[in-house]
Amino acid sequence: MKLLATLLLIACFGQAFSQTDSTNVVEAEWKKKKITSGVMLKTHWFNNNLFGTNQNVSILEIKPKKKLMLDLGYDAKKLITTSEFGKSANSLAALNGTFFDIANGGSVDFIKSDGKVINENRLGKNGARTGHQSSALVFNKGKLSIAKFNGDSYWENSLVGEDIMVTGPLLIMNQFDEKLDSNAFNITRHPRTAIAITKNNRVLLITVDGRDANSAGMSLFELTKLMRWLKSDDAINLDGGGSTSLWIKGHEGNGVVNYPSDNKKWDHEGERKVANVILLKKKQ
Repeated sequence: MKLLATLLLIACFGQAFSQTDSTNVVEAEWKKKKITSGVMLKTHWFNNNLFGTNQNVSILEIKPKKKLMLDLGYDAKKLITTSEFGKSANSLAALNGTFFDIANGGSVDFIKSDGKVINENRLGKNGARTGHQSSALVFNKGKLSIAKFNGDSYWENSLVGEDIMVTGPLLIMNQFDEKLDSNAFNITRHPRTAIAITKNNRVLLITVDGRDANSAGMSLFELTKLMRWLKSDDAINLDGGGSTSLWIKGHEGNGVVNYPSDNKKWDHEGERKVANVILLKKKQ
């Protein structure tokens, strides 16, 4: 009954706010900061006017440039903050990646780097893939694409790219919204991390803060709408919650742009240690 009531509430609010929400996103006066040629940071605090709540959204917009590349950063066992991953790889930026074993380290989703499998999928109780094992980020020659599970149990091994990160759920593919299950993870508001690719091949690294009065966080249904309003052709959810972190080299303070929630404070100090990240680098 509680789940049904929550779904009905989401449906009612979705209809009521959808039209004005899309306008608020499109017409938002985003605070912009140029990071380097082809890379722009956009941030905006929606003051009680996105899904009826406060929302703090950060977007790193990356144009396709020959001198820029996206890469996978990981540690097979050790957990490291997103900012430390970024610094140690001499990156321009770092975004937290896919889901991991918080007690023992290592990804719980398939990770392959330079042709070598680092972590295998940890399947569900019935030997089935989890909701975040039906899509992947594919890194190929510095470019990033999003792939959808095709039903083959060896699917991720067949993907063409130097690096592969299985993650999800998938939100949008080829401009069509993907079907999402109505489970607690999807319908509850949390901090979220996402990546979108637009029709002009711009890559968006996105964080939505949450678990604070300043920013409620989003359900995956709400996150999908945000991705659509940002004109995404493809969009994918990554690990969120306390893991949600976006770091940029040289950014004020400690370089963390968003407000990670792991310390339960509205500041930039609450990073959770993670197992893997997405890195933006300059080509050598």
